[in-house]
Amino acid sequence: MRLRDQVALVTGGAQGIGFAIAQTFGREGATVYIADVNEAVGLAAVETLRGAGTQAEFVPLNVALEADWERAVGHVVERSAKLDILVNNAGINVRKVIEDMSADELDRMYDVNVKGPFLGIKYTLPVMKQNGGGSIINMSSVCGLIGHMFTPEAYTTTKGAVALLTKTVAARYGKFNVRCNSINPSTADTPLVREMLKDPERMKERLGEVPLGRMASLQDIAEAALYLASPEGAFINGVALPVDGGVTAY
Repeated sequence: MRLRDQVALVTGGAQGIGFAIAQTFGREGATVYIADVNEAVGLAAVETLRGAGTQAEFVPLNVALEADWERAVGHVVERSAKLDILVNNAGINVRKVIEDMSADELDRMYDVNVKGPFLGIKYTLPVMKQNGGGSIINMSSVCGLIGHMFTPEAYTTTKGAVALLTKTVAARYGKFNVRCNSINPSTADTPLVREMLKDPERMKERLGEVPLGRMASLQDIAEAALYLASPEGAFINGVALPVDGGVTAY
């Protein structure tokens, strides 16, 4: 098991990409803390993980609130004495173009997508430094690497910020054996996305930009997170890893 005796905190871990990462980490022996704003869904996710043999616990967390982060990280350390892996996965997308988006909607996106990872890193770094290292994984997007005609401008700017936050943390804290990387997926195959692309022409348009001709599966993304968290990724630091079927190749 590649993550035996490791302790991981996954934000937005109750469903979707976050839950797929939590399941994959649990499969590889990690103790997993699912941090989410939705308590009912989070508790259900924990029960599923425990049913598969994973040591798991739910931690309520609004990633935009500093007090929540201080409490959540403190709880993990109190329960497990350390924190080896932080996955900043929680994120939102208000699907409005720049001309239609309000300043309040923009602030809300920055609160979750940028301030959330920033605060998570802030409160996790001291723990990892004391424990001799760790792995921080930030969920960015292909939209953090390229301009994307199908994606609102506010989302691309938040994910671009995450990509550079990642590199700065990697550069400064590598000397403490803390690695920081981002995953930059293309469109993921989720029920929400399937609904959004239920028009066959829209689906064809979206898949047409992917050389491999399909959306990213949740497991594609979860296995990338596992690599970055595992010993196999021990010398990977400051990387923005596209899991995109080749979207960023041209």
